[in-house]
Amino acid sequence: MTTDARIEQAQLLYERAVFGGDTGALATADLGLDAAEADLALARGRVIHARFLDERVENASELVLFERAAELYRKLGDVRGEGEALFWVGTFHQVVRDDTEAALPAFDRALDLATGADDRLTVSYVLRHLGFAEHMAGRLDEARRHLEESTRLRRELGFLPGVAANLIGLAHLAAQQERRDDAVSLLREATELAEATDAHGVMRWVAGARKELELP
Repeated sequence: MTTDARIEQAQLLYERAVFGGDTGALATADLGLDAAEADLALARGRVIHARFLDERVENASELVLFERAAELYRKLGDVRGEGEALFWVGTFHQVVRDDTEAALPAFDRALDLATGADDRLTVSYVLRHLGFAEHMAGRLDEARRHLEESTRLRRELGFLPGVAANLIGLAHLAAQQERRDDAVSLLREATELAEATDAHGVMRWVAGARKELELP
């Protein structure tokens, strides 16, 4: 059910309670509105995060929104939603606050929930960010394993801009492991996928990686 439909349903349930005397309808209205609020909080938090990636200015309400979404999804028994919201809680700590230690419990829980809900897209996101954590800790083989599994899932889902983004991370790992030919090939494929999907942001990331890694 869409957010608009949930709000419309709540209005009808209100009328049933007030005019029809069916006060039991209010509990159903609460559940629908909680679900609508959770979806809205998650969506608004993602928009704020995208703005952070562009401007690099923290907005503390981002974390509040993601935590509120996770709380509401948990209350509703929505395992898939809770897993996605917790992924974003972890992302806030890792990307915005540069605090991977604080992010890991949220990532681990998100991975468990998303796996149980067969939410392969969220699993791919969590594995990507766990790969970043391993990379920063100097565990390059583990980082590669996480990123390659994330990439496999994204290929299965047809999420090609996400595949391209992951290939950039794998290219950085390849360069650090003295696999420069692999790094060149990975960035070439990332470019092809980004161009094919009009992922202009990813294309800028590829260009930045080439410059940083001094690759053609």
